[in-house]
Amino acid sequence: MNVTDDELVSFEAHGAAPLPVADRDGFVENDGARIWHAAYGSGPAVILLHGGLGNAGNWGYQLPALVNSGRQVILIDSRGHGRSTRDERPFSYERMASDVLAVMDHLKLQKAALVGWSDGACTALILADKHPERVSGVFFFACNMDPSGTLEFKPTPVIDRCFSRHRKDYQALSATPAGFDAFVADVTKMMQSEPNYTAEQLQGIRAPVAIVLGEKDEFIRREHADYLARNIPDAELILMAGVSHFAPLQRPELFNREVLGFLDRLG
Repeated sequence: MNVTDDELVSFEAHGAAPLPVADRDGFVENDGARIWHAAYGSGPAVILLHGGLGNAGNWGYQLPALVNSGRQVILIDSRGHGRSTRDERPFSYERMASDVLAVMDHLKLQKAALVGWSDGACTALILADKHPERVSGVFFFACNMDPSGTLEFKPTPVIDRCFSRHRKDYQALSATPAGFDAFVADVTKMMQSEPNYTAEQLQGIRAPVAIVLGEKDEFIRREHADYLARNIPDAELILMAGVSHFAPLQRPELFNREVLGFLDRLG
């Protein structure tokens, strides 16, 4: 696969590569929400956690590479995103982490590696912190763990195209298709107030972690990635050249190579 979509023109028009028919899919009831998930392939389990405002379909370029590597891949729509529902309570990364755990329990997965993108990375690292016995490693892409890690927001054509695709997908998939603007406002409140991990808390994380950032990331400070890599024990830092916050869509081959390398190092 040799896809290059640096400006997200193709993603805005068509989305990522379409997901194949799952081996198993459905909903899990957890804490006031119905959480959609799908499982593919067999082997060591890998859970892919998408970014804020997106959905599991954003992993369309990653799924085949991971399944073909001999792994079982689980996709999840975060609560309130995609096909998953939510209740009236505010969004919370810890609640989203509990949703991942509920899917793992439903699928009888004792342990899994987590690949998290943006909000999904937050969720993954919180799960590794709270339930280390369930997490074999975290590929933490394009995310902060306290408010100091973010750049001042500046709209760009690439961000606008991504947002346009998210709106279309939400309207097509959600149980509340007319609610996109309220959904964006609620997710934004979570992003602006969470997470709030201290250096001491980061130093308590024991799962293998890769801190990963595109050199052109529009949202995350490079020095914050350095800080995370210093404070999480034995974390490795991976910088991706030529890509931004949207690397899985812009240069899938590059992104997949880094993910597979990390998973292979887990053993």
